[in-house]
Amino acid sequence: MGEKVLVTGGAGFIGSHLVDALLAKGHRVRVLDNLDPQVHGGLRERGERPAYLHPEAELIVADVRDREALRRALADVDVVFHLAAVVGVAQSMYEIARYIEANTAGTAILLDVLANEKHHVRKLIVASSMSIYGEGKYHCVFHGDVYPGLRSPDRLAAHLWEMPCPVCGHDLSPRRTPEDKPPQPTSIYAVSKRDQEDLCLVFGRAYRLPVVALRYFNVYGPRQALSNPYSAGIVVFCSRLLNGRPPIIYEDGLQTRDYIHVSDVVRANLLAMERDEADDEVFNVGTGWRMTILEVAQTLAARLGVSEPPQVIGQYRAGDIRHCYADISKIRERLGYQPQVRFEQGVGDLVEWVRQQEAQDRFERARAELNAHGLVMG
Repeated sequence: MGEKVLVTGGAGFIGSHLVDALLAKGHRVRVLDNLDPQVHGGLRERGERPAYLHPEAELIVADVRDREALRRALADVDVVFHLAAVVGVAQSMYEIARYIEANTAGTAILLDVLANEKHHVRKLIVASSMSIYGEGKYHCVFHGDVYPGLRSPDRLAAHLWEMPCPVCGHDLSPRRTPEDKPPQPTSIYAVSKRDQEDLCLVFGRAYRLPVVALRYFNVYGPRQALSNPYSAGIVVFCSRLLNGRPPIIYEDGLQTRDYIHVSDVVRANLLAMERDEADDEVFNVGTGWRMTILEVAQTLAARLGVSEPPQVIGQYRAGDIRHCYADISKIRERLGYQPQVRFEQGVGDLVEWVRQQEAQDRFERARAELNAHGLVMG
């Protein structure tokens, strides 16, 4: 018989796919999720569970900050996957307390229960994020590899989007970002994800509980919340396109990200659970390849049969970065991980699911909130 596994945030996009995979391997799965209305609409109010959540998964509808609910959720559990978090870079810049309370304090309460209550947990895997890096790794033709900080307001105002060398000012070329790149969070969300990672690793070392931190890059696939305007850009684009509106792209659209299919993220989580070589380590979970945001928007429009081209507006948002994509050599060498889904294949999987959904386009409301807080410039 398999192990008893708790997945916090297990009714969400990534968590629900992980639940499916764990059950397929013969494990018993319990989910703790608050069914946040921003993600799940009115399910919590109606007392319903997401239709895609596996019927064999036990569901506890509660917030990760609910200590008593955590105690119940941890009963007889062998492995914890801690995915519960409020997500979204832009929204985090003005809902600061909410993000820190849910992500940082929520993780602290989980660890406090583990520290002070009897339990059987043998391993904890925490979902971290590439956002903690800030900008990725870069290369200067004159000064080699460098790790620049934020772009200056003057450069952004002049629409000089690319990163300059901090030594000579020459434009830099992006490189794959390794795990030892110093974190430089540029958003409240990123700070909270770094907190989650650090809290779990410090706790694990002190209590001799194996902990694995997985730094997800830009995850996409079925079950993403299409009506949440603070979801990943790829689903915000889908929501716009489904409503006959063009995707809105900040800067010049040539900023790049590492897009990884949710099935590959699930594979990395299973390896982290099963392999002792993962214990007490941090791993990038990406593909090692990058795409421009403009390319992504154009690909989605073509796949959805929408002729309206993306609108590149030349504005920029506080907290946004220019380039970051994963160096996955560590997870490949230590755990034998290799992403299996190319974007060309995975986007078809996403589009097939998107076509079956009804999406409310709330992008303009979200943009208005950013503008009202002075977080969009240019």
